[in-house]
Amino acid sequence: MADRGASAPSLPDERPAHPDPILALNRMGTFDWDLDSGVLHLDAQALEVFDLRAGEYDGRPTSLAPRVPGAEGRRLDTLVTRAMKDGRENYGTYFRTRRRDGTLRWSHTQGCIRRDADGRPRRIIGILRDATAELGDIEARRDRAALDEARRQTNVVQLTTAALAHARTVDDVIDVLKDTQGLTHLGAASVVMGLVEADRILLVAEGPEGSFVPGTRVTRVDEPYPMSEAVRTLSPCFIESPQEFAERYPILWPHLTGLRVTSAAYLPLIAQAQPLGALGLLYSDRHGFSPEERNVLVALGSSIAQSLQRAMLYEQETDLAEGLQQAMLPRTIPSVPGCDVAVRYRAAGMNGSLGRDIGGDWYDVIPLPGGRVGAVIGDVQGHDTHAAAVMGQLRIVLRAYAAEGHPPAVVMARASVFLHELDTDRFATCLYTEIDLATGVVQAVRAGHLDPLVRDGDGVCRRVPVEGGLPLGLSAEFDRLAYPVATLDLDPGHTLLLCTDGLVEQPGVDLDEGLRVLTALVDAGPPDVRDLADRLIDVAEERRGDDDVALLLLRRRGLDAPRTSDRRRRHVPPGDADALTDARHLIRSALRAWGADDRSDEIELVADELTTNALVHTEGAADVTLRILTGEERRLRVEVEDTSSALPRRRDAGESGVSGRGLMLVDSLADAWGMEARGGGKCVWAEFVLPPRDG
Repeated sequence: MADRGASAPSLPDERPAHPDPILALNRMGTFDWDLDSGVLHLDAQALEVFDLRAGEYDGRPTSLAPRVPGAEGRRLDTLVTRAMKDGRENYGTYFRTRRRDGTLRWSHTQGCIRRDADGRPRRIIGILRDATAELGDIEARRDRAALDEARRQTNVVQLTTAALAHARTVDDVIDVLKDTQGLTHLGAASVVMGLVEADRILLVAEGPEGSFVPGTRVTRVDEPYPMSEAVRTLSPCFIESPQEFAERYPILWPHLTGLRVTSAAYLPLIAQAQPLGALGLLYSDRHGFSPEERNVLVALGSSIAQSLQRAMLYEQETDLAEGLQQAMLPRTIPSVPGCDVAVRYRAAGMNGSLGRDIGGDWYDVIPLPGGRVGAVIGDVQGHDTHAAAVMGQLRIVLRAYAAEGHPPAVVMARASVFLHELDTDRFATCLYTEIDLATGVVQAVRAGHLDPLVRDGDGVCRRVPVEGGLPLGLSAEFDRLAYPVATLDLDPGHTLLLCTDGLVEQPGVDLDEGLRVLTALVDAGPPDVRDLADRLIDVAEERRGDDDVALLLLRRRGLDAPRTSDRRRRHVPPGDADALTDARHLIRSALRAWGADDRSDEIELVADELTTNALVHTEGAADVTLRILTGEERRLRVEVEDTSSALPRRRDAGESGVSGRGLMLVDSLADAWGMEARGGGKCVWAEFVLPPRDG
């Protein structure tokens, strides 16, 4: 301890301490510059700042030139001269000094200018110190801040990319981009996105609400807009100031002044060397983009482009798969006197699987001589286009065998032989029933399929066990073509239900339990077969199963039984103006009868729009149905069926367009609306909440 104390610098005993020791202990030197003589006095600590030894400095400022780089010296001279001219008393700055080994270090000086009575500078006194460590800490903090910012931006890109990985449609991609937890973390005040269509760019997203620029919904690629330039050149377009924006894009800039844009980045969305569109990010608090920020945004644009291409391919595949599936199903379900029929189909691809994952489920209704009708439900093994193709062939031959007048067992056996002789390894389950509507006698043949259900007139549903044989294809392979025939009765008002296992199977639930659940649903369901079919398909949709669902409901009415008074229906052939007028009269009279006068204008307008669309955009007729739905609230449902499998799409009519507004109108006026496959065609429906009936 004594040794360490002996080697420590001695401190003055008097208090307070004098300035010179205090400065020395803090490694600060002093200088005294006589401006009249030009002599600059440096104490020992100040000489240490310049890495000078005793005898190497003669008191002239010019002698410090080897220790101060030229640019730094000129900057110091300018700073001191300006301070003296401006009448200031103090100045301070950081500057670099060169050590005798050539290395550069940071130094800091502060000076106090002393003046005479006339205000003329006569003397400058001040301090000098080595600031290398201090600025090193500042630089380190700055580097850490830059690193944190880079990590933040990279994290936003990673989060956005992860969210885009779950986007299956173009709308999903747009939702991710407009999400406040997404790109806005990069500081963007507004986001716009356009897609290329031929030589035009269609604006498909803009935010926030109210930031849309008139006239930019559809622009040409060759027009002087930043989004067009990004698509045209396949290069990002960075705009770093309002002045640059105004100079480069004078047409667009006046419309953006309300957004207080200070800079912008327009990124081309490129996939496989082809422009899909462009993304625009507008900023209100940023001036310019660093190289790192540009790289982050370019990487983000690449990720968005890949997701956009994937979404476009998904939608194309989905449209193709749905079209193929509808082509394989019956184009129309015939109207059979004496019964009400409802069919529904729901593809598993709606759950998010690839659009090409279509299945082999099918249904069919076959009018037969003598007041009989055949009802078929079936499922070909697999979920691909091959399964759908096999299903289409099998459905046609089974229909042909039934129409030839063969008994149900023979129809099933011949269909099995046909499938076995096809060049395929697929088999199929099937349930074929033949109903005599005059007597209510039903003959049923089951090939590895689910048993049918029957609901009586009081709404009680039961499962009807039917002895079955092997699935189609397998029975022929194993030479077991004798199918037992079960007979059951279908009284007037009773409903026969046939379905595929997609409506019954649930994860972790055995088949018998699934059938019990389905039976309970039918028990509690509405009496009308169409409403009941809708209810069952809605349940399947809520369950989001991994299998297709085909459903066929047939209710025996009895030849003279009246239809329910809560439903009105009109067939409108194409080009028949009188039929269209009759349909409108039907709608008005039904609304008056059902106490829907308060919403009559809305309902009539929507019904007329849906009917007109069906007649204009399809090759066939339209069937208009109005029905009352009861439950927690009283609702009126308008259904328009046609024979086209093409689903309507909401289109942008543009500012001056006269078409493309129909579905927008329906969406605005109806409380709910949608579309669904019906046989070989489709149904577009809309629902309106009605006030409850008095009493």
